[in-house]
Amino acid sequence: MMAENTKIEWADHTFNPWMGCTRVSPACDNCYAADMMDARYGRVKWGAGEPRVRTKDWRKPVKWNRDTPGAFVFCASLADVFDNEVSEEWRFDLFDLIADTPKLTWLLLTKRIGNVLKMTSGLDGDRAFLPPNVAIGATMANQEEYDRDRMKLALVADRREIAFTFGSFEPLLGPVILDHNAPDWVIVGGESGPNARPMSLDWARSIKRQCAELDRIFNFKQVGGRKSDKGGHELDGATHFDRPRVAA
Repeated sequence: MMAENTKIEWADHTFNPWMGCTRVSPACDNCYAADMMDARYGRVKWGAGEPRVRTKDWRKPVKWNRDTPGAFVFCASLADVFDNEVSEEWRFDLFDLIADTPKLTWLLLTKRIGNVLKMTSGLDGDRAFLPPNVAIGATMANQEEYDRDRMKLALVADRREIAFTFGSFEPLLGPVILDHNAPDWVIVGGESGPNARPMSLDWARSIKRQCAELDRIFNFKQVGGRKSDKGGHELDGATHFDRPRVAA
């Protein structure tokens, strides 16, 4: 399950080194990946204790590194890199691939931000395995998750040499008040799918204003709805697809 390109507005490519995960957040309640890969196609069983399935073709990122330098790669849409159920060897294989594709910026989005530091340390506790062309992101669907995880994400940026931090406020399930520990890049979006929970545009407008005040980059992915494009990608008549600039 690779993607030469992706429909996700904040990335250029999607790469899944393995498939499978466990629901751990309110954001997971209507997980499209579980519905698609487990319930619909039967490719992998979702949940704790279920084996993750490693994908076969890991050559695409090498091609992207050659042909589309500067591209953003979302990893992973069908899994979580920092899942406790994933083999450490698999994770190190992924980090080796990332290190071998330095012209790409890898966006590692997790719902387990508390695992990142321990899963990127060497046996001596000091040597980090996380390549510098990585951006680390945390899903923050509501105020509770933001309050719980913002400092964990900030600590990763302090302890690891990474490109930047980002927060995925998608699905945005309520209003969120940011502070000076907010991620560098804030991505906001409403939930999509047959059971989509509605997002108030006022919640998105508030975050946009706060990003301007805090000098953070704001990206608005979608309004959301029963179909992914039902509400469109505009907020108050304008698109907001800004992304961080990364040194070549």
